Amino acid sequence: MSSPGVVNLDLSAPPIVRLMERRSLIIGVIFAVIAIVGAFLRTDEFFHAYLLGFMLWLGVALGSMAILMIRHLTGGGWGVVIRRLQGAAMRTLPLLALLFVPIPFGRRFLYIWARPLDSIPDAHLRQHLAEITRSYLSVQGFIIRAVIYFAIWIGLSFFLSKWSAQHDQPPMRDTSARAKALSGPGLVLYAFTISFAAIDWVMSIDPSWISTIYGLIILIGEVLSAMCFAVVIERILVDYKPMSELLKPDFVHDHGKWMLTFLMLWAYFSFSQWLIIWAGNLPEEITWYIRRLYGGWGSIGLMLVVFHFVVPFVLLLSRPFKRNIRKLVWLATGLMIMRFVDLFWIIEPNFSPTIRVTWLDIVVPVAMGGLWLAYFFHNLASMPLLPAFDPYVREVWEPTHSEAGA
Repeated sequence: MSSPGVVNLDLSAPPIVRLMERRSLIIGVIFAVIAIVGAFLRTDEFFHAYLLGFMLWLGVALGSMAILMIRHLTGGGWGVVIRRLQGAAMRTLPLLALLFVPIPFGRRFLYIWARPLDSIPDAHLRQHLAEITRSYLSVQGFIIRAVIYFAIWIGLSFFLSKWSAQHDQPPMRDTSARAKALSGPGLVLYAFTISFAAIDWVMSIDPSWISTIYGLIILIGEVLSAMCFAVVIERILVDYKPMSELLKPDFVHDHGKWMLTFLMLWAYFSFSQWLIIWAGNLPEEITWYIRRLYGGWGSIGLMLVVFHFVVPFVLLLSRPFKRNIRKLVWLATGLMIMRFVDLFWIIEPNFSPTIRVTWLDIVVPVAMGGLWLAYFFHNLASMPLLPAFDPYVREVWEPTHSEAGA
């Protein structure tokens, strides 16, 4: 049986969720119209910004799915209280699959390997591209692999969502064995698919450069952005029931600790890539950093060191800070902005030797984010915020009674 308190509590999403859905949709449509105009005026800049926005919001969806699978493997009330938030983000993957469609059409504005070889003046690069387009980076292979990636991600999302929905109606069902059986291989599949997707969609912008740790940097950035996003949404909901009854300082503290963990992993992987390339000191490997250290791009890199690691790291060492959702949300918001800056620093230097921010770099990600958030809030409103007949729901509800009796 489920906890009586949970059954008696209205677990449906508060009206603010529908309001946020409408506002997000309005913003998304307005900015989408502006972005479409920009696509005709500055097609190359549009596709650069489009890839940036796509990778940003894809990261939140995939990172949320990864955290859900981690929670199924580890257990704990920290994951139950945000399970439906991350499930709603995960179920936006069909929309993201649709949003991916323009990228192959704009491939010649993004990827030098997709352009006619006779248009490339560098003979050495032309020969290199001729080899890799025969063996891997063909347009057909690019599309087929993308279909496989999304099929795997949407398949994982389907089963995780299906088993989660079974916990909304009696009797109580313990699907933990099935969820664990899927989550273990699912995390491995996620790691492999996002690594190859990062190679196809981002690293291949510069096909003369490779990094074996590149996929892990993208992966951990996605998980970090997903946890930050969950903190932002739970802050919005904490002023309304049922989240005000369910979100306890211990859970907020756990979310802060996960943020710290993912932050340190991002810093470790990023530093490891730099250290390996620096130690190797090979001309063909250092070109990636040369582009990002000169022409003003070095200031963006320094900003990432300070505001994507040093400042958040120091703040997250504080236990009282991690337990206060009204303070933690500001850091979570700042880190999501830094995730955008990080992706901008990764993508844009491939197209511009000097630092350049166009109006489309803001408009397109906001347009995509508005549409994505509208779908997210729609998903969030479609299911109760807590699975009342999940055996682990007691870990969320029982502290409430212990506090009431104190």
